[in-house]
Amino acid sequence: MQYVHSPVMRDELLALLVPARPDALMLDCTLGEGGHAEAFLSRYPQLCYVGIDADPGIQAKARERLAAFGERVSFLSGYFDEVLRRWDELGPRRHPDVSGASGGAAAAPDLVLFDLGISMHHFLESGRGFGYAKDEALDMRLSPAAPRSAAELLAQEREEEIARIIFEFGEERFSRRIARAIVEARRTGPVRTSAQLAELVKSAVPASYRHGRIHPATRTFQALRIAVNDELGRAERGIREAIDLLAPGGVIAVISFHSLEDRVVKLLFRSLRASDDSTRNPYRPIPEGRGVAGLELLFRKPLEPSAEETARNPASRSAKLRAARKVVAQGKAES
Repeated sequence: MQYVHSPVMRDELLALLVPARPDALMLDCTLGEGGHAEAFLSRYPQLCYVGIDADPGIQAKARERLAAFGERVSFLSGYFDEVLRRWDELGPRRHPDVSGASGGAAAAPDLVLFDLGISMHHFLESGRGFGYAKDEALDMRLSPAAPRSAAELLAQEREEEIARIIFEFGEERFSRRIARAIVEARRTGPVRTSAQLAELVKSAVPASYRHGRIHPATRTFQALRIAVNDELGRAERGIREAIDLLAPGGVIAVISFHSLEDRVVKLLFRSLRASDDSTRNPYRPIPEGRGVAGLELLFRKPLEPSAEETARNPASRSAKLRAARKVVAQGKAES
């Protein structure tokens, strides 16, 4: 099987997410085609790995790619925020009970990875209208469980709401013009395909805007995809859930690909940062009721791909990597 996704910042992640013990548990909340998973499972021969993905089709590719690792890797299907909320029910049990069978509470992950980018699979192979290069049904759902497609969103929402979505999630300065063109076009029939939408956007923006560095519909397509999948809301909820689940001393790493995602990660990490009196030894015992979990940022500014990587994989050029370690701050826990 051919894979179209190159794992972004693989070497940086391998250097950051180092298991503290051989049988550590790593949670990959955005498994995709399994590129990062293959790298970690190959590097650490006893590592246990759990991969989550909302798209059944891309998860099938990951299952085939990772089949050689056997029971060391397991798969969970669904949007990551929803899966993590049910971790106690769905997560693996590593610790045996008195009979020798695995059981008890779900294991706390030692390492967590989020790669928030959309896989090239979705643009090139999914047939769901994620990009403007092909004429496909305007769907954009990462999961069949998502409540409505992009075409349904454009058919149902008022002009003001469409403009808001394109402006807020696409940072598109011509959002009102584009929304007006969409509403005018749907009077004669629904906007159903990616090529139809791309042409509408192109006709709505000024001529000088049509020949810029990026396609004039790029931001509109990004905005609709984010809205259809609630990407920013899911990112905030999912990262919070993952930090709650993370074992003390565990590390979480998040790769984002545009400023809106990076802002969510930056503000969330900052809000959960441990106070200055936090212990630098996350394994030190804390008396019951005296510890408050927090994050220790591993670097202040996000890491970016090397020049060599961006030359090899241009899709990585906008990536930003932030990482933090879960520590336990001294002092009374808040009630």
